[in-house]
Amino acid sequence: MPQDGLPLTGWLDGLRRAQALMMDGIRCRQARAYDWLGLGPNEHPYDVVASGPFWRLRRYSGGEGGVPLLIVPSPIKRPYIWDLTPALSAVRSCLDAGYDVHLIDWRPPEEGQGDIGMSEFARAIAACAAAAGDGRTEAPVVFGHSLGGTLAAIACAAAPDAARALVLLASPLCFEPASTSFRDVLVSLVPPDWEEDDIVAGSSLSNLSAAVSPTTFVWSRWLDAARSVSDPPAFEIHARISRWALDEVAVPGVLITQIIQSLYRDDRFHAGTLSVGGRKLGPRDLRVPLLCVVSTADEITPRASVEAFMQAMEPGTLGIIEHEPETGVALQHLAILAGPHAHEEVWPKIFAWLRQLPPGGRGAD
Repeated sequence: MPQDGLPLTGWLDGLRRAQALMMDGIRCRQARAYDWLGLGPNEHPYDVVASGPFWRLRRYSGGEGGVPLLIVPSPIKRPYIWDLTPALSAVRSCLDAGYDVHLIDWRPPEEGQGDIGMSEFARAIAACAAAAGDGRTEAPVVFGHSLGGTLAAIACAAAPDAARALVLLASPLCFEPASTSFRDVLVSLVPPDWEEDDIVAGSSLSNLSAAVSPTTFVWSRWLDAARSVSDPPAFEIHARISRWALDEVAVPGVLITQIIQSLYRDDRFHAGTLSVGGRKLGPRDLRVPLLCVVSTADEITPRASVEAFMQAMEPGTLGIIEHEPETGVALQHLAILAGPHAHEEVWPKIFAWLRQLPPGGRGAD
């Protein structure tokens, strides 16, 4: 029953949040069941070299002496999608290319941390970039995937000296109407005055994504599973990604509110009106060399979700790489991290683009 002085609506909202967080636990236990089949995480060894209130910074072994590189995963899921198997690992690809690889391990918010937003995430990314480049003459190369890449771009706009270059993998920057069907449906479903002021369960975000785009998050996954059955290596990748997708993590409510309202609804970063740390940020504030990698089959981050933003930036070293869809990756949004073809064909192009950057990393005007 509601406590004295607590409105019934508040009590019901609290009950719904508790149920959603309980569902996170259930889904995570379902994920652990995959471990009995040998499908659990198989991550490269690392040490934790720095930490903050809601993050830890990993440094992977074997990259000492290389050019510093910082990976910014999406805060919505666990980061081992970057290191899915030894053969399909963006982390290990970066190590093999000679980089000193660091990764931000976002920690689930604790009670009272629901008010952490984009400004706090941007400061954390800048702090991790400084730690990754500690004692070096140049800033790290920064990689980001999905909303992790979007946050990395915001952080680099707020602190241009934090990165030598920025590589965004399936990371949206432009949220104009009709830029993606996902954006348009999300905005139509979420009221303009909606805000979440508490911790958001990962399963709640998964359900919202499925409601916004059932084709992407439900039907295409089943179709990919069916196509993978006759291809054991592809089916194993699909199963590993399915395990990862069940491994839910909660997210600060303010961050989700800002992502939906300030980015998806109002497109403020593209418009140059995104308020972060007391400043208004936009495309012309992002002054580092930028490479965007997009899939031709990704409905979440098609080419249209980055191209207009890049056209509004100051002239410099800018590039876009498109790659084809793959079987076994469950979601094409994940193909760049978990697709065999992407690792064979696309990642060498990414490293070739980085090698051609001028010393110091600032693109030519």
